[in-house]
Amino acid sequence: MKSIPHALLLLGLLLSPFAGVRSNAQVTEATNPDTIYPMVEKLQSDVSLLNRLKISGYIQTQFQLADTAGIESFTGGNFPVGIDNRFAVRRGRFKLAYTNELSQYVIQVDVTEKGVGIKDAYASFTDPWLQCFTVTGGVFDRPFGYEISYSSSSRESPERSRMFQTLFPGERDLGAKLTFQPPKTSRFNFIKLDAGMFNGSGGAAVDFDKYKDFISHLSINKANRSESVKVGLGLSYYNGGWRQGTKYNYSMNEVGLTDGTIMAYTVDSTGIALDSKLRREYYGADAQLTLDLPIGVTQLRGEYITGTQPGLVKSSTSPSAQPTTDAYIRNFSGAYFYWVQNIFQTKHQLVVKYDWFDPNTDVSGDEIGKKVTGSSKATNAYDVKYATLGLGWVYKWNSQVKITAYYDIVTNETTSNIKDASTLKDLSADRNDNVFTLRVQYKF
Repeated sequence: MKSIPHALLLLGLLLSPFAGVRSNAQVTEATNPDTIYPMVEKLQSDVSLLNRLKISGYIQTQFQLADTAGIESFTGGNFPVGIDNRFAVRRGRFKLAYTNELSQYVIQVDVTEKGVGIKDAYASFTDPWLQCFTVTGGVFDRPFGYEISYSSSSRESPERSRMFQTLFPGERDLGAKLTFQPPKTSRFNFIKLDAGMFNGSGGAAVDFDKYKDFISHLSINKANRSESVKVGLGLSYYNGGWRQGTKYNYSMNEVGLTDGTIMAYTVDSTGIALDSKLRREYYGADAQLTLDLPIGVTQLRGEYITGTQPGLVKSSTSPSAQPTTDAYIRNFSGAYFYWVQNIFQTKHQLVVKYDWFDPNTDVSGDEIGKKVTGSSKATNAYDVKYATLGLGWVYKWNSQVKITAYYDIVTNETTSNIKDASTLKDLSADRNDNVFTLRVQYKF
């Protein structure tokens, strides 16, 4: 760096004849190496601090067209009554990340036409000895599965799968986690384990009970020497629950009918359920495969989740506030599968995604909604399985701009026991609830 003061000294000497208004003392001070060295050191310090601060973000503007006005949808939320098309700012993210040698501070906000909300607000610290353990605390992605932590700016489909939106609305939660991953210099860097305790009510909600949820994800990621083949595998576990707000809850059991038996909701009649913990337990497995082929990079991804979900009579979604009605406990399962194909070395990608979510695996078809007698209660429209086939095209205009055209073909399980004059409520046939999305994303 000695050349910088010498250059500045030379520049000062060249300009000195034109600076008649300045005194000789001022010129001497400005070109004195003893003065310049501290200035350069301060400039270097300031640049170093700025290099630790990263500002990033993206905005997604989109137009959507639905088959039927007013449909319920997991493609950016339900359509308002009487409306089958809409413009929206789906996400408008602004993120600040300050990274030091062994620590990081992150805050991210989301700005849309619906308002401003916090998405991330956390700090993380890595141990200075082995550099294998990192503690993170605040609001951040739940460490379950693969799709939650896969950024919405990179994801090829407009939205996450139905099962993740139901089980993990908002993706984030407030809590703390411990991450074990050897440093990049270690041959065991491909192993990563996340485990933490969370409120369970979501990142944007205030906790409403004393119970905390345990979430964990173990993953391995390997590649061959040329990185033409990459493989990722993961296992996830969730154990938590929320406080029951009434005296009774319902679970699925076999009940008798005049013509046989059927699975229906039966009440816990002990009368001691108030304030007890409703068990919320999930098991998950995920896998990813990337192949660099002559036709272009091929990506295959998949994930499967099963478990027990406490919800309400008309909802399987994990609550963000204390429910004040009886709880309904269901066994569920769900999955998604991606095929993403780059078209040779062009800017084009083709996307095929299939996902399904069955909120109640104990009943299917015409068993759903069948009437029962006594204190038992029949299943309903919120026990119906849905599957979605997504077909998409992605064009990466440049490193900042991405255009996506995507069509969601939604299919629901049918039952002759839930008929309605309104096509929005009738489940005796497949609903007309497909959605086309045209999205432009700008990322910096």
